[in-house]
Amino acid sequence: MKITEIKSCFVGPAISPEQFIAEHFFIFLAKGEMNGYDGNKHYKLKAGESCIIRKNRLARYNKVRTDNEFEKVIFIFDESFLKSFQKKNTVLFQNYKSKDAFIKLKKDNLIDSFLFSLEPYYNHSGNISKTFSDLKREELLLILLQIHPELSDLLFDFGIPGRLDLEKFMQQNYKFNVSMERFAFLAGRSLSAFKRDFKMIFNETPSRWLIKRRLQEARFLIEEKKQRPTDIYTDLGFEDLSHFSFAFRKEFGMTATEMLDM
Repeated sequence: MKITEIKSCFVGPAISPEQFIAEHFFIFLAKGEMNGYDGNKHYKLKAGESCIIRKNRLARYNKVRTDNEFEKVIFIFDESFLKSFQKKNTVLFQNYKSKDAFIKLKKDNLIDSFLFSLEPYYNHSGNISKTFSDLKREELLLILLQIHPELSDLLFDFGIPGRLDLEKFMQQNYKFNVSMERFAFLAGRSLSAFKRDFKMIFNETPSRWLIKRRLQEARFLIEEKKQRPTDIYTDLGFEDLSHFSFAFRKEFGMTATEMLDM
């Protein structure tokens, strides 16, 4: 069964490289593996496992094919859907807190049966009508809250990120390639306040500091860990190898390959 993306749930071989998670979503891996990183911890999801990936988090994830196959089921729990669900259902809060962006879910027959029940709802184009899609989202959410009642504290928190320690936040998340507006939002500041506070703390503009910090880490990985530039540039937040190579040579006076061979 191969199904393309629809608004609330889909099955298919591709995962978005987006590093800012705008909405909560449930993911189940049918085939392959997935590695995740949230700036603090590394996560691994194997075939047959599922997790919730939380909104308003920075996260990087990549797929690992098994026998050249990778299939997943994703349900997006956007804020408007969650607010509508809360009006129709009693939601009990557990005072649960977690800093993790990836919340691994227990294996359970209810989830397995639910996933198996999806197949008849897909048409030949790989879509589910919005009516059935929303009903299946509600069904899944009821199942998840029964298995993991503590998820209510995460999914139904509609507040915006609070003001964070900016130095600690940036040192933890400098590898993520997102806009200054995203960094400011997640740090609990307006863009102007973010830039002002950043200058006071680092005595540098955010864009220039990010380049320098990423290049410092690149030099460490190349000199001390003997890692190749082609293996590290994307994980350090550079969009392409040519940009990384140009910035590295400008900063250190030699290419990354020359430094690796020293």
